[in-house]
Amino acid sequence: MGDEAVERGAGLTGFRRYTWWTVPGMSACVLLAFFGEWLLDGDVTLWARVPAAVALPVETVACVVLLGRRLAPRSAPVGWLSTAAVAAVVLAVAPLAVRNYALWPLAPALVVTAVATYLPPGRRRLLIAGATTLAPLPGGVISLAAGDGELAYAALFPAGIVAFTAWVTLGPLWAWDTARRLDEARRLEAELAVREERLRFAADLHDIQGHHLQVIALKAELAERLVERDPARAATEMKEVRQLAADALSDTRAVVQGYRRTALDDEITNATRVLAAAGIDARTDLSPTATELTEPARHLLGLVMREATTNVLRHSRAQHASVAYRITDGSARLSVTNDGAEDHPTALAGAGLAGTGLRTLAARLTAAGGDLTWQHADGRFAVTAVLPADGAAR
Repeated sequence: MGDEAVERGAGLTGFRRYTWWTVPGMSACVLLAFFGEWLLDGDVTLWARVPAAVALPVETVACVVLLGRRLAPRSAPVGWLSTAAVAAVVLAVAPLAVRNYALWPLAPALVVTAVATYLPPGRRRLLIAGATTLAPLPGGVISLAAGDGELAYAALFPAGIVAFTAWVTLGPLWAWDTARRLDEARRLEAELAVREERLRFAADLHDIQGHHLQVIALKAELAERLVERDPARAATEMKEVRQLAADALSDTRAVVQGYRRTALDDEITNATRVLAAAGIDARTDLSPTATELTEPARHLLGLVMREATTNVLRHSRAQHASVAYRITDGSARLSVTNDGAEDHPTALAGAGLAGTGLRTLAARLTAAGGDLTWQHADGRFAVTAVLPADGAAR
């Protein structure tokens, strides 16, 4: 996408057009107006006007190109800088030779300013200060040699021209740079928001699909074992598998539509039912109920409950599990513990995968002002989440 297309989409076209007319456009108008009047003056000797007439269009085009390209973040075009510098020397020498102390510094001042626009701030200030300091010398020397009594004017006016040209040129360019950077920051912020939402959606979809598929696989395995010795129980389990598949499809559609929000109450109820179906003795200690939490906090803790349940089913041979939840001193604390945790490092894969699992949830709880920790010792695995009762999901 080109610069113009980006600026049009960002609403900067009008400001860019205004800056172009303020800087390159005005510079060209000033050059043509002041030098054009001087070139048409019949009192000026022909030998001074001819080289200036040749250099004027070159200098005008070079300044427009240099200052116009500066509106985009590009490096300085060396060829155009050299061309502008040569033309500026001609436009300075010709008026200075006939002691026109007001006109000669105009072209060099524009070239110095154009060069300064491509420099970093420190070197830019140094160049402007140096040019302003040296500007009095040519006119002052000519005035002293001619003895025309205009030493103060010949020395001070060129310095003022250099400083004024830099001020009226760099000011609008600074405003343009600031507006462009702000627009880039807004676009980056929008892109980051989209990426964050995509990651949130991917995490929610992973949680839903992973959890449901894990339970479906568990119940299908149980039905397979029961099909010969207890067909009726196996049929019941398969009906639940079918219902779980339907629930997974419904939840997936709800996530896609943006309607579904995981809630702690629902996840605790679902966890005890699923753990019991897996032959795990699940105990709960809930005081008070999760309805006292804000909806974002219930959502975050519900995600923790779901991930902890999935880890119990996937990474342990648990016989017992416990779920404890309470609110104390304005903080909600959820703890899920199970025995039979495997010692192999891959047993904790759910806690270590980048982008999913407990590590991602830990980052989300930290962003909401809470904390998520897990501990694996002596065959037991414990997940503990702490969140302000008014915590907000990120």
